Order: sequence, then C-alpha cells, then structure tokens
Amino acid sequence: MFKNKSTQRDGFAIDTLIGADVVIRGDLEFSGGLYVEGRIVGKVTAAEGKPASLLLAEQGVIEGEVHAPVVIINGTLSGDVHAGERVELAQKARVEGNVHYTVVEMSAGAQLTGRLVHAQAQARALPAPEAAPPVTLTVVAAEA
Repeated sequence: MFKNKSTQRDGFAIDTLIGADVVIRGDLEFSGGLYVEGRIVGKVTAAEGKPASLLLAEQGVIEGEVHAPVVIINGTLSGDVHAGERVELAQKARVEGNVHYTVVEMSAGAQLTGRLVHAQAQARALPAPEAAPPVTLTVVAAEA
C-alpha cells in the first residue's frame, strides 16, 4: 500500500513532501530529501549524522531558520540558512536572512537580503563589523 522508496522530483530524491496546501507551525527535523511546496513557520533542521537535503519549491515558504547539509531554494525564506555542504539559490529564490555556506550557487534572478557568510571565515572567528547593514543582492544574467 505504501512505498518505502524515495521518489524523484526536480532531479532530487524526495522522501518527504509538504504539499502546497499544508501549513506546519512548529519546528521540523528531517532526514533524506524534504520537498516543500507549502508553508513552514518554525525552525527546519536536518537530523545529525544522516544525509539530508531540503528543496524549497517556487511556491513554498519557510519562516524560520534552516540547518541542513544541502539547501536548494526557489521559493521564499525568511530566516538564516546554515548549509553544511552547499546552498543553491535558484531563479525565483527570495531570501531574507544570512546565508552560511561552504559552496554557494546563485542563478540569475535570485534575491538575497542579508549576508553571505563562508564557513571558513566563520570558523576563523573574525569579528564582524556591527555597523554594517545587510546587503540586498539580486543576480542578473551577464550579457555576452
């Protein structure tokens, strides 16, 4: 009756789907592939020591902090992102918060209001200038 296997969506293995009409209020811990088309109001965290990836679809919304090895955003996220391996900001991504990354990829059209913080720079514990305001960054396609 129920399948034990992951399905594929946008080229990623998906174990858990939060549908477009679903609203979750509260913190969420996951492992495997999490695909969000709905809305989450709370902290989203990957389980320690397990492979995990979060894919926020174009119509998806997360209002809260995100901690996961792989984070792919094409929707709206209000909160800080902590990606242990890589973060991808797709064309329709709208992020309001700081993005902590090891590897980052941004597509033309992605918008970020906040700071990009590289993991190595954070590990060195360099003091951040307190007076520096967040930056709004919009990626546009380069002309040939």
